[in-house]
Amino acid sequence: MAASRTLCLAAAVVALAGPAAAQDVRAGQEVRVGFLNTFTGGGAVIGEEMKKAWELALEHLGGKLGGLKALTFYGDDQLKPEAGIAAVEKFLRQDKVHFVAGPIWSNVMIAVKDRVLTSNAILVSTNAGPSQLAGRECSLYFFSTSWQGDQVPEAMGHLMNGENLKDVLLMAPNYQAGKDVLAGFERFYKGKVSERILFKLGTTDYQAEFASIRAKKPGAVFVFAPGAMGTAFMKQWAAAGLGKEIRLYTVFVINHLNLPAIGEAAIGSYFADYWNAESDAPANQRFVKGFIAKHKAHPSHFAAQAYDAAFLIDSGVKGARGVSDRKALAMALRKADYDSIRGRFSFNVNGFPIQDYYKFSVVKGPGGAPAIKTEGVVFKAHKDAYHGECKATLQ
Repeated sequence: MAASRTLCLAAAVVALAGPAAAQDVRAGQEVRVGFLNTFTGGGAVIGEEMKKAWELALEHLGGKLGGLKALTFYGDDQLKPEAGIAAVEKFLRQDKVHFVAGPIWSNVMIAVKDRVLTSNAILVSTNAGPSQLAGRECSLYFFSTSWQGDQVPEAMGHLMNGENLKDVLLMAPNYQAGKDVLAGFERFYKGKVSERILFKLGTTDYQAEFASIRAKKPGAVFVFAPGAMGTAFMKQWAAAGLGKEIRLYTVFVINHLNLPAIGEAAIGSYFADYWNAESDAPANQRFVKGFIAKHKAHPSHFAAQAYDAAFLIDSGVKGARGVSDRKALAMALRKADYDSIRGRFSFNVNGFPIQDYYKFSVVKGPGGAPAIKTEGVVFKAHKDAYHGECKATLQ
């Protein structure tokens, strides 16, 4: 596959260079990044898009990070923690990376985080935001270009308080991110919750869950189902006709990546997110236009997060004048001194962004095709719920 070929090519370049390349690594003359993502199975569609965005960022940076040659080593977690661990071990022991970027899934992040954080590398999340890393298990050497897992559902919970609902049934996959999403939603939603359904991670057949929904007859359903899970859910929801009587609210189900596949079933729905694709921030405009020109498709927030990670690392290497001093790198990264796709923002003490969150709707666009429209800001400079438990300090 493409990821494996790229990895082999990078490894071959280092092997052919021999002792000279090893000397360059010790001297800090190149920046080595292990990019852990999902390239097989149901999550591959997200992983491949994030890879495209990462490589677009490197193009925009001239193939360098902080002015130094950039080498990327790809690893496939296959949506399995044990595969993620194996890939990270290779990054650290064989590839001698300075940064590990990714992964998509919180259960994989939890499995690999200690291995990275107890090494000499810095961990940059391009998606997963487990609550553990935001609170007592935070680290000086962890940074996120996405969000803490509770925050987007917190925005949706806040929005739904004004919807006059008799009750809400909650649905999410049974893994760390799913549990964080429901916790975040309930932290802000003040109405009645009729039931919580945790379905198997990777589910693409929801007939059993739909039977439970029909029996409960809730006023609304709130669902988190990323990747292929969400596309399947939306299509089956529309086919089952449940939307005629029950209102549907989502997070991380609808995005620019899967909207063409979901089609008209998404029209009329609402969701929350941090990334405003319509933002006029210069970095965002360059990213969106560049991605569309190169790949003939609109990027999603998954791509935006991966693209942003390269520019964050670039800023850190510039600020630290290389990669030899891990603490200096962390201090430089903490400044968020670069043009982000989200505009200017700051990092909280735990390495998660303090940023705005928005309400979006899916409407009929040109020619009747579904399109995502920005409705307005839900939270300004929103902080995650766990940062008070983080005692990390660079002082």
